[in-house]
Amino acid sequence: MKIRADIAELLHAGLSDRAIARQLSVDAKKTVRPAREALGLPRSRPGRKPAATAEDLFWRRTQPVDGGHLLWTGARGAASQGSCPFLRHGGRVHTAYRIAFRLKHGREPEGRVTPTCARDGCVAPDHVEDRRLRERTQATFDAIFGAVSQ
Repeated sequence: MKIRADIAELLHAGLSDRAIARQLSVDAKKTVRPAREALGLPRSRPGRKPAATAEDLFWRRTQPVDGGHLLWTGARGAASQGSCPFLRHGGRVHTAYRIAFRLKHGREPEGRVTPTCARDGCVAPDHVEDRRLRERTQATFDAIFGAVSQ
């Protein structure tokens, strides 16, 4: 049996037959299930799969859009707190901005992490910065254009 590479990849990633069928616009019973059996993978169990890490959960709750943006589809904090995108994992609350920062830079952020683009709801790892990066950007700006006195 010839198995489509995209179906095999999603099967190995742990998606259910129905989720793969929806995502790829194929028939679950005629296309996905036979591929699962041919690969020797066990039948998927219904229900949500627990995320191994906060980063895994981050990717499940984002949606890529044009312009390199990554929109947050998960929960947001109260409007009085700036509607910060967040998730709960391992008994802790994580902001999507801090997770995105760790994904991009491989280190814990210093201070508050803020988005650098104007796209509402964007949590793309390339579009966030911490205090250290903001200070470095400001120092570079001051070196090029001179410090602006206030």
